[in-house]
Amino acid sequence: MIKDFNKYKEAVDRVKKWAKAYYVDDNPIATDEEYDKLYHNVLAYEREHKSEIIFDSPTQRVGGIVRDEFSKAKHIKRMWSMEDVFNNRELEEWTNRVDKNVGDVNLFCEPKFDGASMNLLYENGKLIRAITRGDGVIGEDVTENVKTIRSIPLTIDHKEEIEIRGEVVIRKNDFEEINKERVKSGDTVFANPRNAAAGSLRQLDSSVTAKRRLIFYPWGLGENNLDYNLLSQKMEYIYNLGFLKPPYSKRCIDIKEIEEFYEFLNQKRDEISVMMDGMVVKVDETDKQEQLGYTVKYPKWMCAYKFPAMEKVTQVLDVTIQVGRTGVLTPVAEVEPVNLDGAVVSRATLHNYDEIDRKGLMLNDSVIIIRSGDVIPKITKVLTDRRDGREKEISRPTHCPECKSLVLDEGTLIKCQNLECPARVINSIIHFAKKGSMNIDGLGSKIVEQLVNEDIIKNVLDLYKLEADELKSLDGFKEKKINNLLNAISASKNSPLERLINALGVEHIGEVASRSIAQKFGLELINITKEKLTEIDGIGEEMAASYIEFIDVNRDLVTKIIEIIEPVVTKQSEAKDNHFKGKTVVLTGTMSQSRGEIKKELESLGAKVTNSVSKKTDFVIYGEEAGSKLTKAQSLGVTTLTYEEMRELI
Repeated sequence: MIKDFNKYKEAVDRVKKWAKAYYVDDNPIATDEEYDKLYHNVLAYEREHKSEIIFDSPTQRVGGIVRDEFSKAKHIKRMWSMEDVFNNRELEEWTNRVDKNVGDVNLFCEPKFDGASMNLLYENGKLIRAITRGDGVIGEDVTENVKTIRSIPLTIDHKEEIEIRGEVVIRKNDFEEINKERVKSGDTVFANPRNAAAGSLRQLDSSVTAKRRLIFYPWGLGENNLDYNLLSQKMEYIYNLGFLKPPYSKRCIDIKEIEEFYEFLNQKRDEISVMMDGMVVKVDETDKQEQLGYTVKYPKWMCAYKFPAMEKVTQVLDVTIQVGRTGVLTPVAEVEPVNLDGAVVSRATLHNYDEIDRKGLMLNDSVIIIRSGDVIPKITKVLTDRRDGREKEISRPTHCPECKSLVLDEGTLIKCQNLECPARVINSIIHFAKKGSMNIDGLGSKIVEQLVNEDIIKNVLDLYKLEADELKSLDGFKEKKINNLLNAISASKNSPLERLINALGVEHIGEVASRSIAQKFGLELINITKEKLTEIDGIGEEMAASYIEFIDVNRDLVTKIIEIIEPVVTKQSEAKDNHFKGKTVVLTGTMSQSRGEIKKELESLGAKVTNSVSKKTDFVIYGEEAGSKLTKAQSLGVTTLTYEEMRELI
């Protein structure tokens, strides 16, 4: 038994040393029996002397704090995404850009582990906060959960403020053990180690996280004052503070050495205990990193050289059909289950029936199935040379598998138009009620599901027939909640007509088209011809056909909805001449004003705000983290404006 604080402190230091040897160095220097005995002696002393517990005592890693939710926290320095390269040509393009801007560089290469990114903030040598990546600026504070990860030091021998970035992962064998335990307890198994790591970090009870065998590999820094010229030197310093060092890393001087190390890691992929999805390549010189700078999305001085996607041969057993919110029928291949990169895959997307025809796919065909990262598994090739006569053609559906009504076959798209179809009724009502549609406050997805599942409503029209007595028997519905919901439904009456049209969820008809239809046709919207619709700028043949066919199928329902809601028809006043009048504008990225507000303001000036960039786009207005839309605009020569430049023009 430990009798005094000095003996207790000595014991804590010894347990920490043994734990580091076991969890970080992978070189145990004490038996499990010795460790357990000393650990429990420390625990016994702490139970008797709670005020003397040392901050980084190993006993503080067991968790036990239970939260209602996670709070948000801001990174001191932003956490960036990485540019992906997938082959030698793309890698060469990246290195050429680097060489062109800063000359010859050394490159620091290391494995890219597939887990959950984490930012650790240390102040005065103590772990103060652990934040998930989030949007790169703000993430979730998961400090109590991260304290349970034994490869993360609670204290370090570095007193200045520092942010240490890295990946929280689960070893493959630990992942298998966790899933075995979940099967025994009747829980759903994790799909792959990455999902298990992310899910474990987001446990509200930190004692659950403590049992998940998470580990942490640092790969970079945020805020720091380390006086080193090379990133590799900085990382060596971090490893010496007590963090796990990746099994392999290498400084490379040219693309040949990068490729050699890439092939080496790819061959070691199965041997390394943690899932890798590629290799990270970084400019090693910190001064040249600063010279290269950043795009709106990622640093120009680093990239992720991704490994080839995992692929396997399997057999197509069946094709089932999913019916989406707008009634689109999507074929899904049911395949013989195969293990792809840590996940058991039994289904693959087929996109549409034209894709089936293009591939020449038949039932019982042997196929190559591929999965890369978060990409949904898909069939890349049909192995026709393996056919043995048992194959059968896959026919296009003529009726909805859910409501049995006739479907509309547009070629690429096959749709069920019935708004009362059971497969789409819940999501149709959710879409109808959401912000931007009818904006029925308090009618979220869970309440919609409850109302439909309890057979209280069968379509959007039934919302306006709801009575308090019907809701009283429902779980969670008290008088105040009932009154608030009924008042919100009532308040949605007399909404602008364009919001009602958008709320119906017609395929291809979004906010812009809804507004155009409302302004041109008003309440005659159910008696429009296809020819009249296509006279509206921006509405083509496919959009017009979709709208007409939707009205034909749902005419009675839409007529009754209009009668009950009595939507207001608003005519847009002619805008005065300005820079944006008559122009097509696309918004992208994060700005100091919400995009919804900017959109309304531009539309009031006579602009047409759309979601996709093309040669016909006049302006792309961008903020922080503008991605592919800005890149496409630049490649097409479309005029781009920052938010500030837009304000000046207005």
